[in-house]
Amino acid sequence: MEDHFHVHGAHEHEVEHAASGHRTHHGVALAQQVAIFTAILAAIGAVVSYLGGNTQNEALFHKNEAVLYKAHASDQWNYYQAKSTKGHIMSMAAELAPKDRRSAYEADIARYEKEKKEIKAKAEEFEEKSRKENELAEKAFHPHHVLALAMTFIQIAIALASVTALTNRRWLLVPAGIGAVAGCALALGAYL
Repeated sequence: MEDHFHVHGAHEHEVEHAASGHRTHHGVALAQQVAIFTAILAAIGAVVSYLGGNTQNEALFHKNEAVLYKAHASDQWNYYQAKSTKGHIMSMAAELAPKDRRSAYEADIARYEKEKKEIKAKAEEFEEKSRKENELAEKAFHPHHVLALAMTFIQIAIALASVTALTNRRWLLVPAGIGAVAGCALALGAYL
């Protein structure tokens, strides 16, 4: 048996430790730091993305309700117009009718006027509901733009962190951290 004695150089020792992910003399290996940093950012990004999608869905729901109520209001106004037209026809018929038949036309005119008031009230109620749903849609959609900007900053931070790991340029963690903080702050501020 031959005993071989091999001496590793300092560079080989450092490369071996960095590749294995062991602690270096500077603490946790850079690749591990970046991996933890990007995992946390990815989780935050998933939440921000969900919130952004949720704001869109809620806004679309309220917008759809607003359109539905507006359509109901339009139907009521068309119905109102039809009753109004019938009332005018009855007025002309009452003027042209013999005196003994005018009371029947006048009763119809009174009925149409009463129905028009009820229809008008329904139409105005639907219009008010539509207005309120539009306001809710605007309120629900407001955070979306800020959340989209927050997600952009988080994605930039993840990209910079990845470049940090690839190039081993630790200083790139500073702008990545700034991007992460900006993204998180925007996400929190979206609802304030």
